[in-house]
Amino acid sequence: MDGPLKPISYISGDSEVIGYQAEALPEICNIWLQARQDGVLNEQQADRAQAAEIVMRGLANLGVIALIDEATGYQDTRDRDALQAILDKYLQKEFAAWAKRFPDAFYREIFRLRGWSWNAMSVARPGVVGRYTNDIVYERLAPGILEELQRLNPTHEEGGRARKHHQFLTDDIGHPALAQHLHAVIGLMRASATWEQFKSLLDRAFPKKGTQLQLLLSDD
Repeated sequence: MDGPLKPISYISGDSEVIGYQAEALPEICNIWLQARQDGVLNEQQADRAQAAEIVMRGLANLGVIALIDEATGYQDTRDRDALQAILDKYLQKEFAAWAKRFPDAFYREIFRLRGWSWNAMSVARPGVVGRYTNDIVYERLAPGILEELQRLNPTHEEGGRARKHHQFLTDDIGHPALAQHLHAVIGLMRASATWEQFKSLLDRAFPKKGTQLQLLLSDD
């Protein structure tokens, strides 16, 4: 089989792993969406088509940004002023009143994929969940967001933070972007059987942004 659905082998650490080109993800999603349109899915498969639709919506938004990056070479630029302009769109100067921004499904799926016992009545979570959240969400939300949040919301002597990171996100840009990202991520989680499979899909659909600029800003 040729094309993006052709398996490829690569080295991960000391092991050889079989995977697929990044272009395979939208191809697979299109297969599920076409099957749903043709009415050939059973009830148990409906959630997979829904996950495929979520992923495709996310890829559509990212695709426009990627095209701009490729056409302009802007992904190789580190203009701090422009980066700060992006951060200002996502982060508000005064933290917002607390509101629940991370749905239970986000944590429930983490527990399932890690093989942990889930208790809906408890808010206790392993400490590593905070690192997972940084990796899965904030490092992939917008360039430089995690670093700026850690500066605005540093850890105190006891090891915790005074606020939730999401309380610093703006209402017009930051919170909607967070909600959309979480919606897509939860879809990827539900479509995954293992933590490794989820992380592979996540890296393909939403690669970490680091501090590279992902938007072309006007000079206005």
